[in-house]
Amino acid sequence: MADIIITQAEADALISMMKMRVSDETWNYPLSGGNISIPLISKDKKENFWLDVRRGRIDLLKGTYQNRARQVIVLVRLDFGGAAHRNSDDVEIKAPHLHLYREGYGDKWAVPLPDGAFTDTENLVSLLGDFMRYCNISEPPTIQGGLFG
Repeated sequence: MADIIITQAEADALISMMKMRVSDETWNYPLSGGNISIPLISKDKKENFWLDVRRGRIDLLKGTYQNRARQVIVLVRLDFGGAAHRNSDDVEIKAPHLHLYREGYGDKWAVPLPDGAFTDTENLVSLLGDFMRYCNISEPPTIQGGLFG
């Protein structure tokens, strides 16, 4: 599939847009190797988003939280519990780290976690809450249990 390219200004606007859950459905945090994709919508109901939660298969503390727009555009991705990421400028970014949409690179550019935005990177529940706040999910979905099942 060809990469869909949007401008940096458009990506920044989508990232900063307030998002909310589509329904009151309760979602189960994925078990080892599992994932869920939760639909979200902008407050004005003009843009659709997704919150993806992926869990490592062997290492239960490894995973990814991701916010997508327009089905396939990764706006923000948090990788935790895994290896460092090397950007194309040869700078290595240790995990956990964020991948932010960057024009010309898509989601292939990583940055360190911003100071103060993520309070407890060892606690997956806290990390998910911080990630949703960082992505401006003002009415988050209900996600329960299964963290270590």
